Amino acid sequence: MKYIASLFLVGLLFNIGYGQDTLSISGTMIKEKLRLENLQLKISEKNYEGAKANYQQSNSLFLPSVSISHTAVFTNNPLMAFGSKLNQEILTQNDFNPALLNDPDEVQNYATKVEVLQPLINVDGIYARKAAKAKMSAFEMQSGRTQEYLEFEGTKAYMQLQVAYKAVAVLEKAKKTADANLKLITDYYNQGLVKQTDVLSVKVRVNEVANQLQYAKSNVQNASDYLAFLMGEDGNGVYKPEQDLEEAIDVEIPANTVPESRKDIQAMELSTDAYRSMMQSGNMSLLPRLNAFGSYELYDDEIFQTGAKGYTFGAQLSWDVFDGYKSLAKAKKAKLDYQKATLEMEQYKAKSQLELNKTSRQLTDAENNVYLSEEALAQSKEAYRILHNRFEEGLEKTTDLLHAETKMFQKEFEYLQSVFQYNTTKSYIQFLTK
Repeated sequence: MKYIASLFLVGLLFNIGYGQDTLSISGTMIKEKLRLENLQLKISEKNYEGAKANYQQSNSLFLPSVSISHTAVFTNNPLMAFGSKLNQEILTQNDFNPALLNDPDEVQNYATKVEVLQPLINVDGIYARKAAKAKMSAFEMQSGRTQEYLEFEGTKAYMQLQVAYKAVAVLEKAKKTADANLKLITDYYNQGLVKQTDVLSVKVRVNEVANQLQYAKSNVQNASDYLAFLMGEDGNGVYKPEQDLEEAIDVEIPANTVPESRKDIQAMELSTDAYRSMMQSGNMSLLPRLNAFGSYELYDDEIFQTGAKGYTFGAQLSWDVFDGYKSLAKAKKAKLDYQKATLEMEQYKAKSQLELNKTSRQLTDAENNVYLSEEALAQSKEAYRILHNRFEEGLEKTTDLLHAETKMFQKEFEYLQSVFQYNTTKSYIQFLTK
């Protein structure tokens, strides 16, 4: 926000670009392109989609898992050979011969199996699903907050572009003034009224203004490039704002409290809810689980055949009574994570309120600075006018004229800076209280 004044003193740190198309742009166009093309916003949306995919994984808590397999086995292991024939339903009286039981021939067994696992009661999974949903909602809110931030950043960048064009206009006016003074001093020198050093001093001033004007034009290109970056454009053109920089002061008193409905605040609360659900999930992991299972098998001694069939259905109640303190430690860590998230949320709210309080004071200071710099600009213009008239009458020195001219344009830059700072601060407060 302080780079405008440096135009006059040390020049701006930007590179000039010529030969490019000038594209008219408005604040509304910037917001629309930000919403559709900004890369940071797209990344934020991908984070939300990833969290949504994680939540969708928790559907396995209610939906069955089904798998199909086909297994080929070649064995002369006594137990497996007998079991394979039994599954194929091809046992004969001769297969009970002890000699064949103990030393069977090689048996081929092809098994096709369809398995189904159906969760019934998994209390810890229910809370883990709630945590995943809260996390997904938190990412959604954070994505919305990212969009609001980019809208603020786009508004700020648009004002920077407006100021850049204003700076060019001021310096073009300064150059005309400097050129006029150079002509006046040169005429006086030719008449023997001033010294050559006076002419040289004015020429130095003309060169300084020309150099500053070059940097100011570079700043237009740089501001355009930044806007193009925000909007996901290639940056081959130079943007020109459709509206001028707003110079009116809004005396409306801004909100002095951070709203609980702010999207990043809601995201923090949802994230804390997710940690609470994970803590509850850890506690519920100590409870038993009930799951149903079933399978349908097809057996044969030839591949992909179905000579024999069978099925198995059942339910399992399992309870991890003690797993070496693993579940207890996990539940304890989840509790600590929840407590930490609660503290971080309170800290974030307090820090947000602190930022709002500071920015509100900055807005008051910026408003006062606009009035003072506007008054100083008017005074410097009048002082230059008076001194210029006196100089034409031979009553003032060349150095005094140059000093008054320099101060007048310096005050104009300071006024532009104060207006930009006020508008930016006001927009930031709107962002903080949105």
